[in-house]
Amino acid sequence: MERKMLEATFIDAWTIELGGPKTQAFLDRCEKLIDWQALTAAVGDLYGPMAQGGRPPWPVLLMLKCLMLAKWYNLSDPMLEEHLRDRLSFRRFVGLTMQDGTPDETCFVNFRKRLLGVGGASALFDAALKQLGDHGLLLKEGTIVDATIIDAPMGRKKADGQHTHDPCATYTKNHGTLRHGYKAHIATTTNAIIIDYVFDTAKCHDSLHIDWLTSNETRAVYADSAYQSKERRERHFEEGIMSQMCHKRVRGQKELTEDQRSHNRSCSVVRAKVEHPRAWMVKMGYLAVRYRGLVKNGFDFAMHAIAYNFKRSFSLRGRPLTKPRIRPDKPGLAQILGLVVA
Repeated sequence: MERKMLEATFIDAWTIELGGPKTQAFLDRCEKLIDWQALTAAVGDLYGPMAQGGRPPWPVLLMLKCLMLAKWYNLSDPMLEEHLRDRLSFRRFVGLTMQDGTPDETCFVNFRKRLLGVGGASALFDAALKQLGDHGLLLKEGTIVDATIIDAPMGRKKADGQHTHDPCATYTKNHGTLRHGYKAHIATTTNAIIIDYVFDTAKCHDSLHIDWLTSNETRAVYADSAYQSKERRERHFEEGIMSQMCHKRVRGQKELTEDQRSHNRSCSVVRAKVEHPRAWMVKMGYLAVRYRGLVKNGFDFAMHAIAYNFKRSFSLRGRPLTKPRIRPDKPGLAQILGLVVA
């Protein structure tokens, strides 16, 4: 049985207008536009029959909101606890009155363990994506695929001879630089909403997961030159999918042809959208993984992806479709795809 929250008191009513206006406006939008009950239902009953004795756990809804706050404001578990104790807007958003206690950092750790135990990352991501689809925010113009390396500490050797490095993290070279960590493979729509992801070790080649990420695509696939292959292009052609992958030089070819360069430029206009999720995550402080192990870091990435999708969706709601400028003497990419809005 979850913990019962206290009713709002006169103090809560008196402080309702207090707090930063920008933060409160954003949190009000989150409360209004996100179906929190659907997210809660997606993970089911996390607690089950509880043993006698001890304090009841915090409500799932409250804890899910806390996890999203941590991603939207780049907060560690200790800092999240501090902010919940200190910021009135945060307390109102998660449902804590002035008389309620505050979940501590251990509560967040234990809650994540419960979510991991029931496959909560996939369930929450799918439930969040369904909400965006129900509001018509998932464009069906093609899928963009990309991979990004997320660094992990290389560790150090201890006095007893053991090493502190993450055994799941691996090495790879990126533009001649040795990197150590993990690799997030993502698929987005052409308006930069993440629709699928695979979190793997850094040594896995970028092209390893593209076929899985685009298995449901029927229109177009956008990717950089690391993904292109003759076999993949031929398969896309047979399936009626536009293979919008950048060309790269083949053995014996000194430079790309003018048609290949033109194709790459047209692909890059759309493919640039896939950079938005990683740019936002970096802005939120997600420069390196925060845990040890593939499973925990995969869950953490999923929470970043969910937080990003909701934040991105806010700017897309109500945005009208506009007719792109097309040079009359040269067909643009939108004309080629038949995407021009009448």
